[in-house]
Amino acid sequence: MATVKKLVIPKQHGAWAMLVIPFLLGAYIGGFSWIHIPLFIGWLCLYLATYPLLMAMKNKRKPFYIKWFALYFAAAAVILLFPLIYRWEIIYFGMAMTPFFLINIYYGKKKKDRAFFNDLAAIAVFCIGGLASSFIVSGEITKEAFITIMLCFLFFVGSTFYVKTMIREKNNPNYKWLSWGFHVFLMIGLIATEYAVFIIAYIPSVIRAVYFYGKKMPILKIGLIEVGNAVYFCFAMFMIINLFMLP
Repeated sequence: MATVKKLVIPKQHGAWAMLVIPFLLGAYIGGFSWIHIPLFIGWLCLYLATYPLLMAMKNKRKPFYIKWFALYFAAAAVILLFPLIYRWEIIYFGMAMTPFFLINIYYGKKKKDRAFFNDLAAIAVFCIGGLASSFIVSGEITKEAFITIMLCFLFFVGSTFYVKTMIREKNNPNYKWLSWGFHVFLMIGLIATEYAVFIIAYIPSVIRAVYFYGKKMPILKIGLIEVGNAVYFCFAMFMIINLFMLP
């Protein structure tokens, strides 16, 4: 019998923030309900299932990873029956995720998991999960929910740029300008819209993208800074949504 220490779990720590934050914000916009509990547990199991599946495609230990995929996927299928019975239309969100997951499979088979477009596809999947979280109670995708999830998408794209400039692409000046340019245009874009107040949620992101660039830091410290930034973003979004978006 597998022990807790032998559980096969994804090693991409930043993905956990992507899994949780859009889901929480989507649920907040749509209204928290008991159905979010099985929806999140099922969503978590589905996420856990993707890791061994991708590993099986590029690793010699295929039977081992296929076994774990089957376990996680079976758990997800059973638990997600409750949300599906509650509101069957959420199956459309699963269908919307499929093309992006196929992109992940493609890059996984090529052993290019860290490719930027692979990261974008993964972020899109997590954000679709956030839309499902908002939809399941109200039965509709509201303007507020769509804008909130898009802001999450932009936050994680910015985080992806920043992490690449600090680790894998730290010697590539093109990524520096991509990162800085993205954050600057994001701020300008928000100022030019009716959502300028959301700049507050991105201020630490802009500061760390510029200030920390070129500084030698251990990967653990980079990760901890990103965790802190993600927590700040989440709480800032909760506050802004509550004060300016919800009636």
